[in-house]
Amino acid sequence: MGPRTAVAPSKQVKAELVRGRARLRSSSDGSRYGRRDSSTSSSSSSSSSSTLSNPKSVLKRPVSTDELQTPGGPYTRRSFTIVGDAVGWGFVVRGNKPCHIQAVEPSGPAAAAGLKVRQFVVSVNGHNVLDLDYHSVSHLILTGPRTVVVEVMEETHH
Repeated sequence: MGPRTAVAPSKQVKAELVRGRARLRSSSDGSRYGRRDSSTSSSSSSSSSSTLSNPKSVLKRPVSTDELQTPGGPYTRRSFTIVGDAVGWGFVVRGNKPCHIQAVEPSGPAAAAGLKVRQFVVSVNGHNVLDLDYHSVSHLILTGPRTVVVEVMEETHH
């Protein structure tokens, strides 16, 4: 593995062959990538366009920042410390005011820390991000330290 870079490659699809299947890792900005492999094409072709498409939102319904911050509401605040590896942090942020966790790589650092899909991002490394879009939140993560502290709100189950 090479040295860790602060920003993930853009518009490149890199796959790792695992047991005959390509396994893709998710970066915090939603791009899909894997570990470097000499047999991997770095150009975006028609066969990889479906990989780069925007997935349908995982949210069951829209949620406002006011709803997340309502005292006694149905959301619980949790904090996760995620140490990025050579590939990234292993999760995808999507949405706008508030952002949410769209995907978590099952074998990635975020999953190991306990981060889950459908959690709403409240802060990144102590910076409140409730009023930011996912591009800004991703930028904070990608340009910050290798260890990121993500505070989220998740729906409490009755």
